[in-house]
Amino acid sequence: MNKQGTVVRAAAALVFALTASSAFAQSGNNLEIIHHPNYDKTLFMPFSPAIKVKSGKLLWLAGGTSLPVYHDHPHKREQISQFMPNDLEAQTRRAMDGIMETLKAAGASPKDVVHVFIFRTRPRMGDIGRSSAVVNSYFAPFNHKPTTTNMAVLELGEPEQLVEIQVVAAVD
Repeated sequence: MNKQGTVVRAAAALVFALTASSAFAQSGNNLEIIHHPNYDKTLFMPFSPAIKVKSGKLLWLAGGTSLPVYHDHPHKREQISQFMPNDLEAQTRRAMDGIMETLKAAGASPKDVVHVFIFRTRPRMGDIGRSSAVVNSYFAPFNHKPTTTNMAVLELGEPEQLVEIQVVAAVD
């Protein structure tokens, strides 16, 4: 197993271990945002430090990329050329569009998302802010800030791939 696979599996196992004993709810009704007592509300935080899930079930989404949710395996070069431009924000938007479709298919909404893992490759200065801004734009209309892990990795599934996003949600 390569380092990226080990990191992804370790992160997923950590989230599962931390949340396995809890239950989860749809539409964020049974999610409680946790802040420290001294939380300075004047600071912009694009994520919540913690979310307590009070009832429901875990929904694990497969890692989303800028390829359509349903695509050929092994990947076809023409699909990669069409859907993976050398543009982090465009790839992040396409990945999030697919994630939103999958949430909807599961009867969930962005407000149900507990955690977002963002894996970026070929990091450049400012990438974390650019990818986070795109991801946050999908949750802002719901006034929701899921917990987030944003990391740079050595490589992803394709050389042209700049981002992969995995989401964990809580649903009834």
